[in-house]
Amino acid sequence: MGEFTSDIIKSEHGGGGEIMETMIKSLYVNGFSLNKIKGGLGLPDMDDSGSIPFDDGHIVFSTDSHTVTPLFFPGGDIGRLSVSGTINDVSVMGAKPLALSSGVILPEGFPTEQFRKVIKSMDETLKEAGVPLITGDTKVAGNDLFINTSGVGYTKNLLSDKGLKEGDLIIVSGTVGDHGAAMLSVREDIPFLSNIKSDVAPLNRMIEKILPYKIHSMKDPTRGGIANALNEFSRKSGVRIEIKEEKVPVREEVSAICDILGLNFMEIACEGKVLIAVHQEDAEDVLGILRRDRLGKNAAVIGEIKKGEKVILETVIGGRRILEPPVADPVPRVC
Repeated sequence: MGEFTSDIIKSEHGGGGEIMETMIKSLYVNGFSLNKIKGGLGLPDMDDSGSIPFDDGHIVFSTDSHTVTPLFFPGGDIGRLSVSGTINDVSVMGAKPLALSSGVILPEGFPTEQFRKVIKSMDETLKEAGVPLITGDTKVAGNDLFINTSGVGYTKNLLSDKGLKEGDLIIVSGTVGDHGAAMLSVREDIPFLSNIKSDVAPLNRMIEKILPYKIHSMKDPTRGGIANALNEFSRKSGVRIEIKEEKVPVREEVSAICDILGLNFMEIACEGKVLIAVHQEDAEDVLGILRRDRLGKNAAVIGEIKKGEKVILETVIGGRRILEPPVADPVPRVC
């Protein structure tokens, strides 16, 4: 991955994928000298959260800023999205989320009733997750609504993107691409696909049920979809991931809208799914637990970890090709 050479910041630099990662590494990570705590995860690791050694475990900390178009979409809104995104980023590190903060930038002239709806949605999602919001900040500026949420959690068994082991199986907790496809169905005004809903949800309670098993790594595939998340896994852990396309669960409506718009459903954002690398002997137990949860009822084993590098996709017709990460998120402003 090369150096960042653009003279200006463009929208695609915040859209996930290789372009954003190059910018973050070149400018942001390298711009801070004190960016890691001994024994913990820091900026250079570029995981979903950072960590601080504490007592006999780790404090896990994450932050995320959210801006979406439209603010209210089928299955959710920016409020539910902002809470779920941060809770999930903490949870996939193997941590129990303890509390959140929220920073809101409101545009002048924003309708008060819409702000009430956003706050109500955030509150309902926090109650669903069982996590309190304990501090925040509000500003009025600009032309769009932005919500930053930060979260803190604790774990005695820290998980990271570099934890995959040869022989592990890869599980996805349900159908992929639902969130990005829901946003597209609204933006493109495709009536016959209007039943697509975002999967946005806090996953902490479901994830907590599988933590006693031999889980080696987890990741929520947001911007860039599972294609981006799997490539991060592969690169950081130094392994090859072999995925069977026919095993990847995807709704017919999501596949249809991707076909119409020339997109790959594996590159479309999810906001209520998790990728799990688990020891083979525990895979069936983990799969069963996920499928008994309403948020994991379509969970499936989609691949295996091998010695080597890259993500290899075995296509439905039996071919094999490298599954590359997207250059940028094909659906901008979705999270």
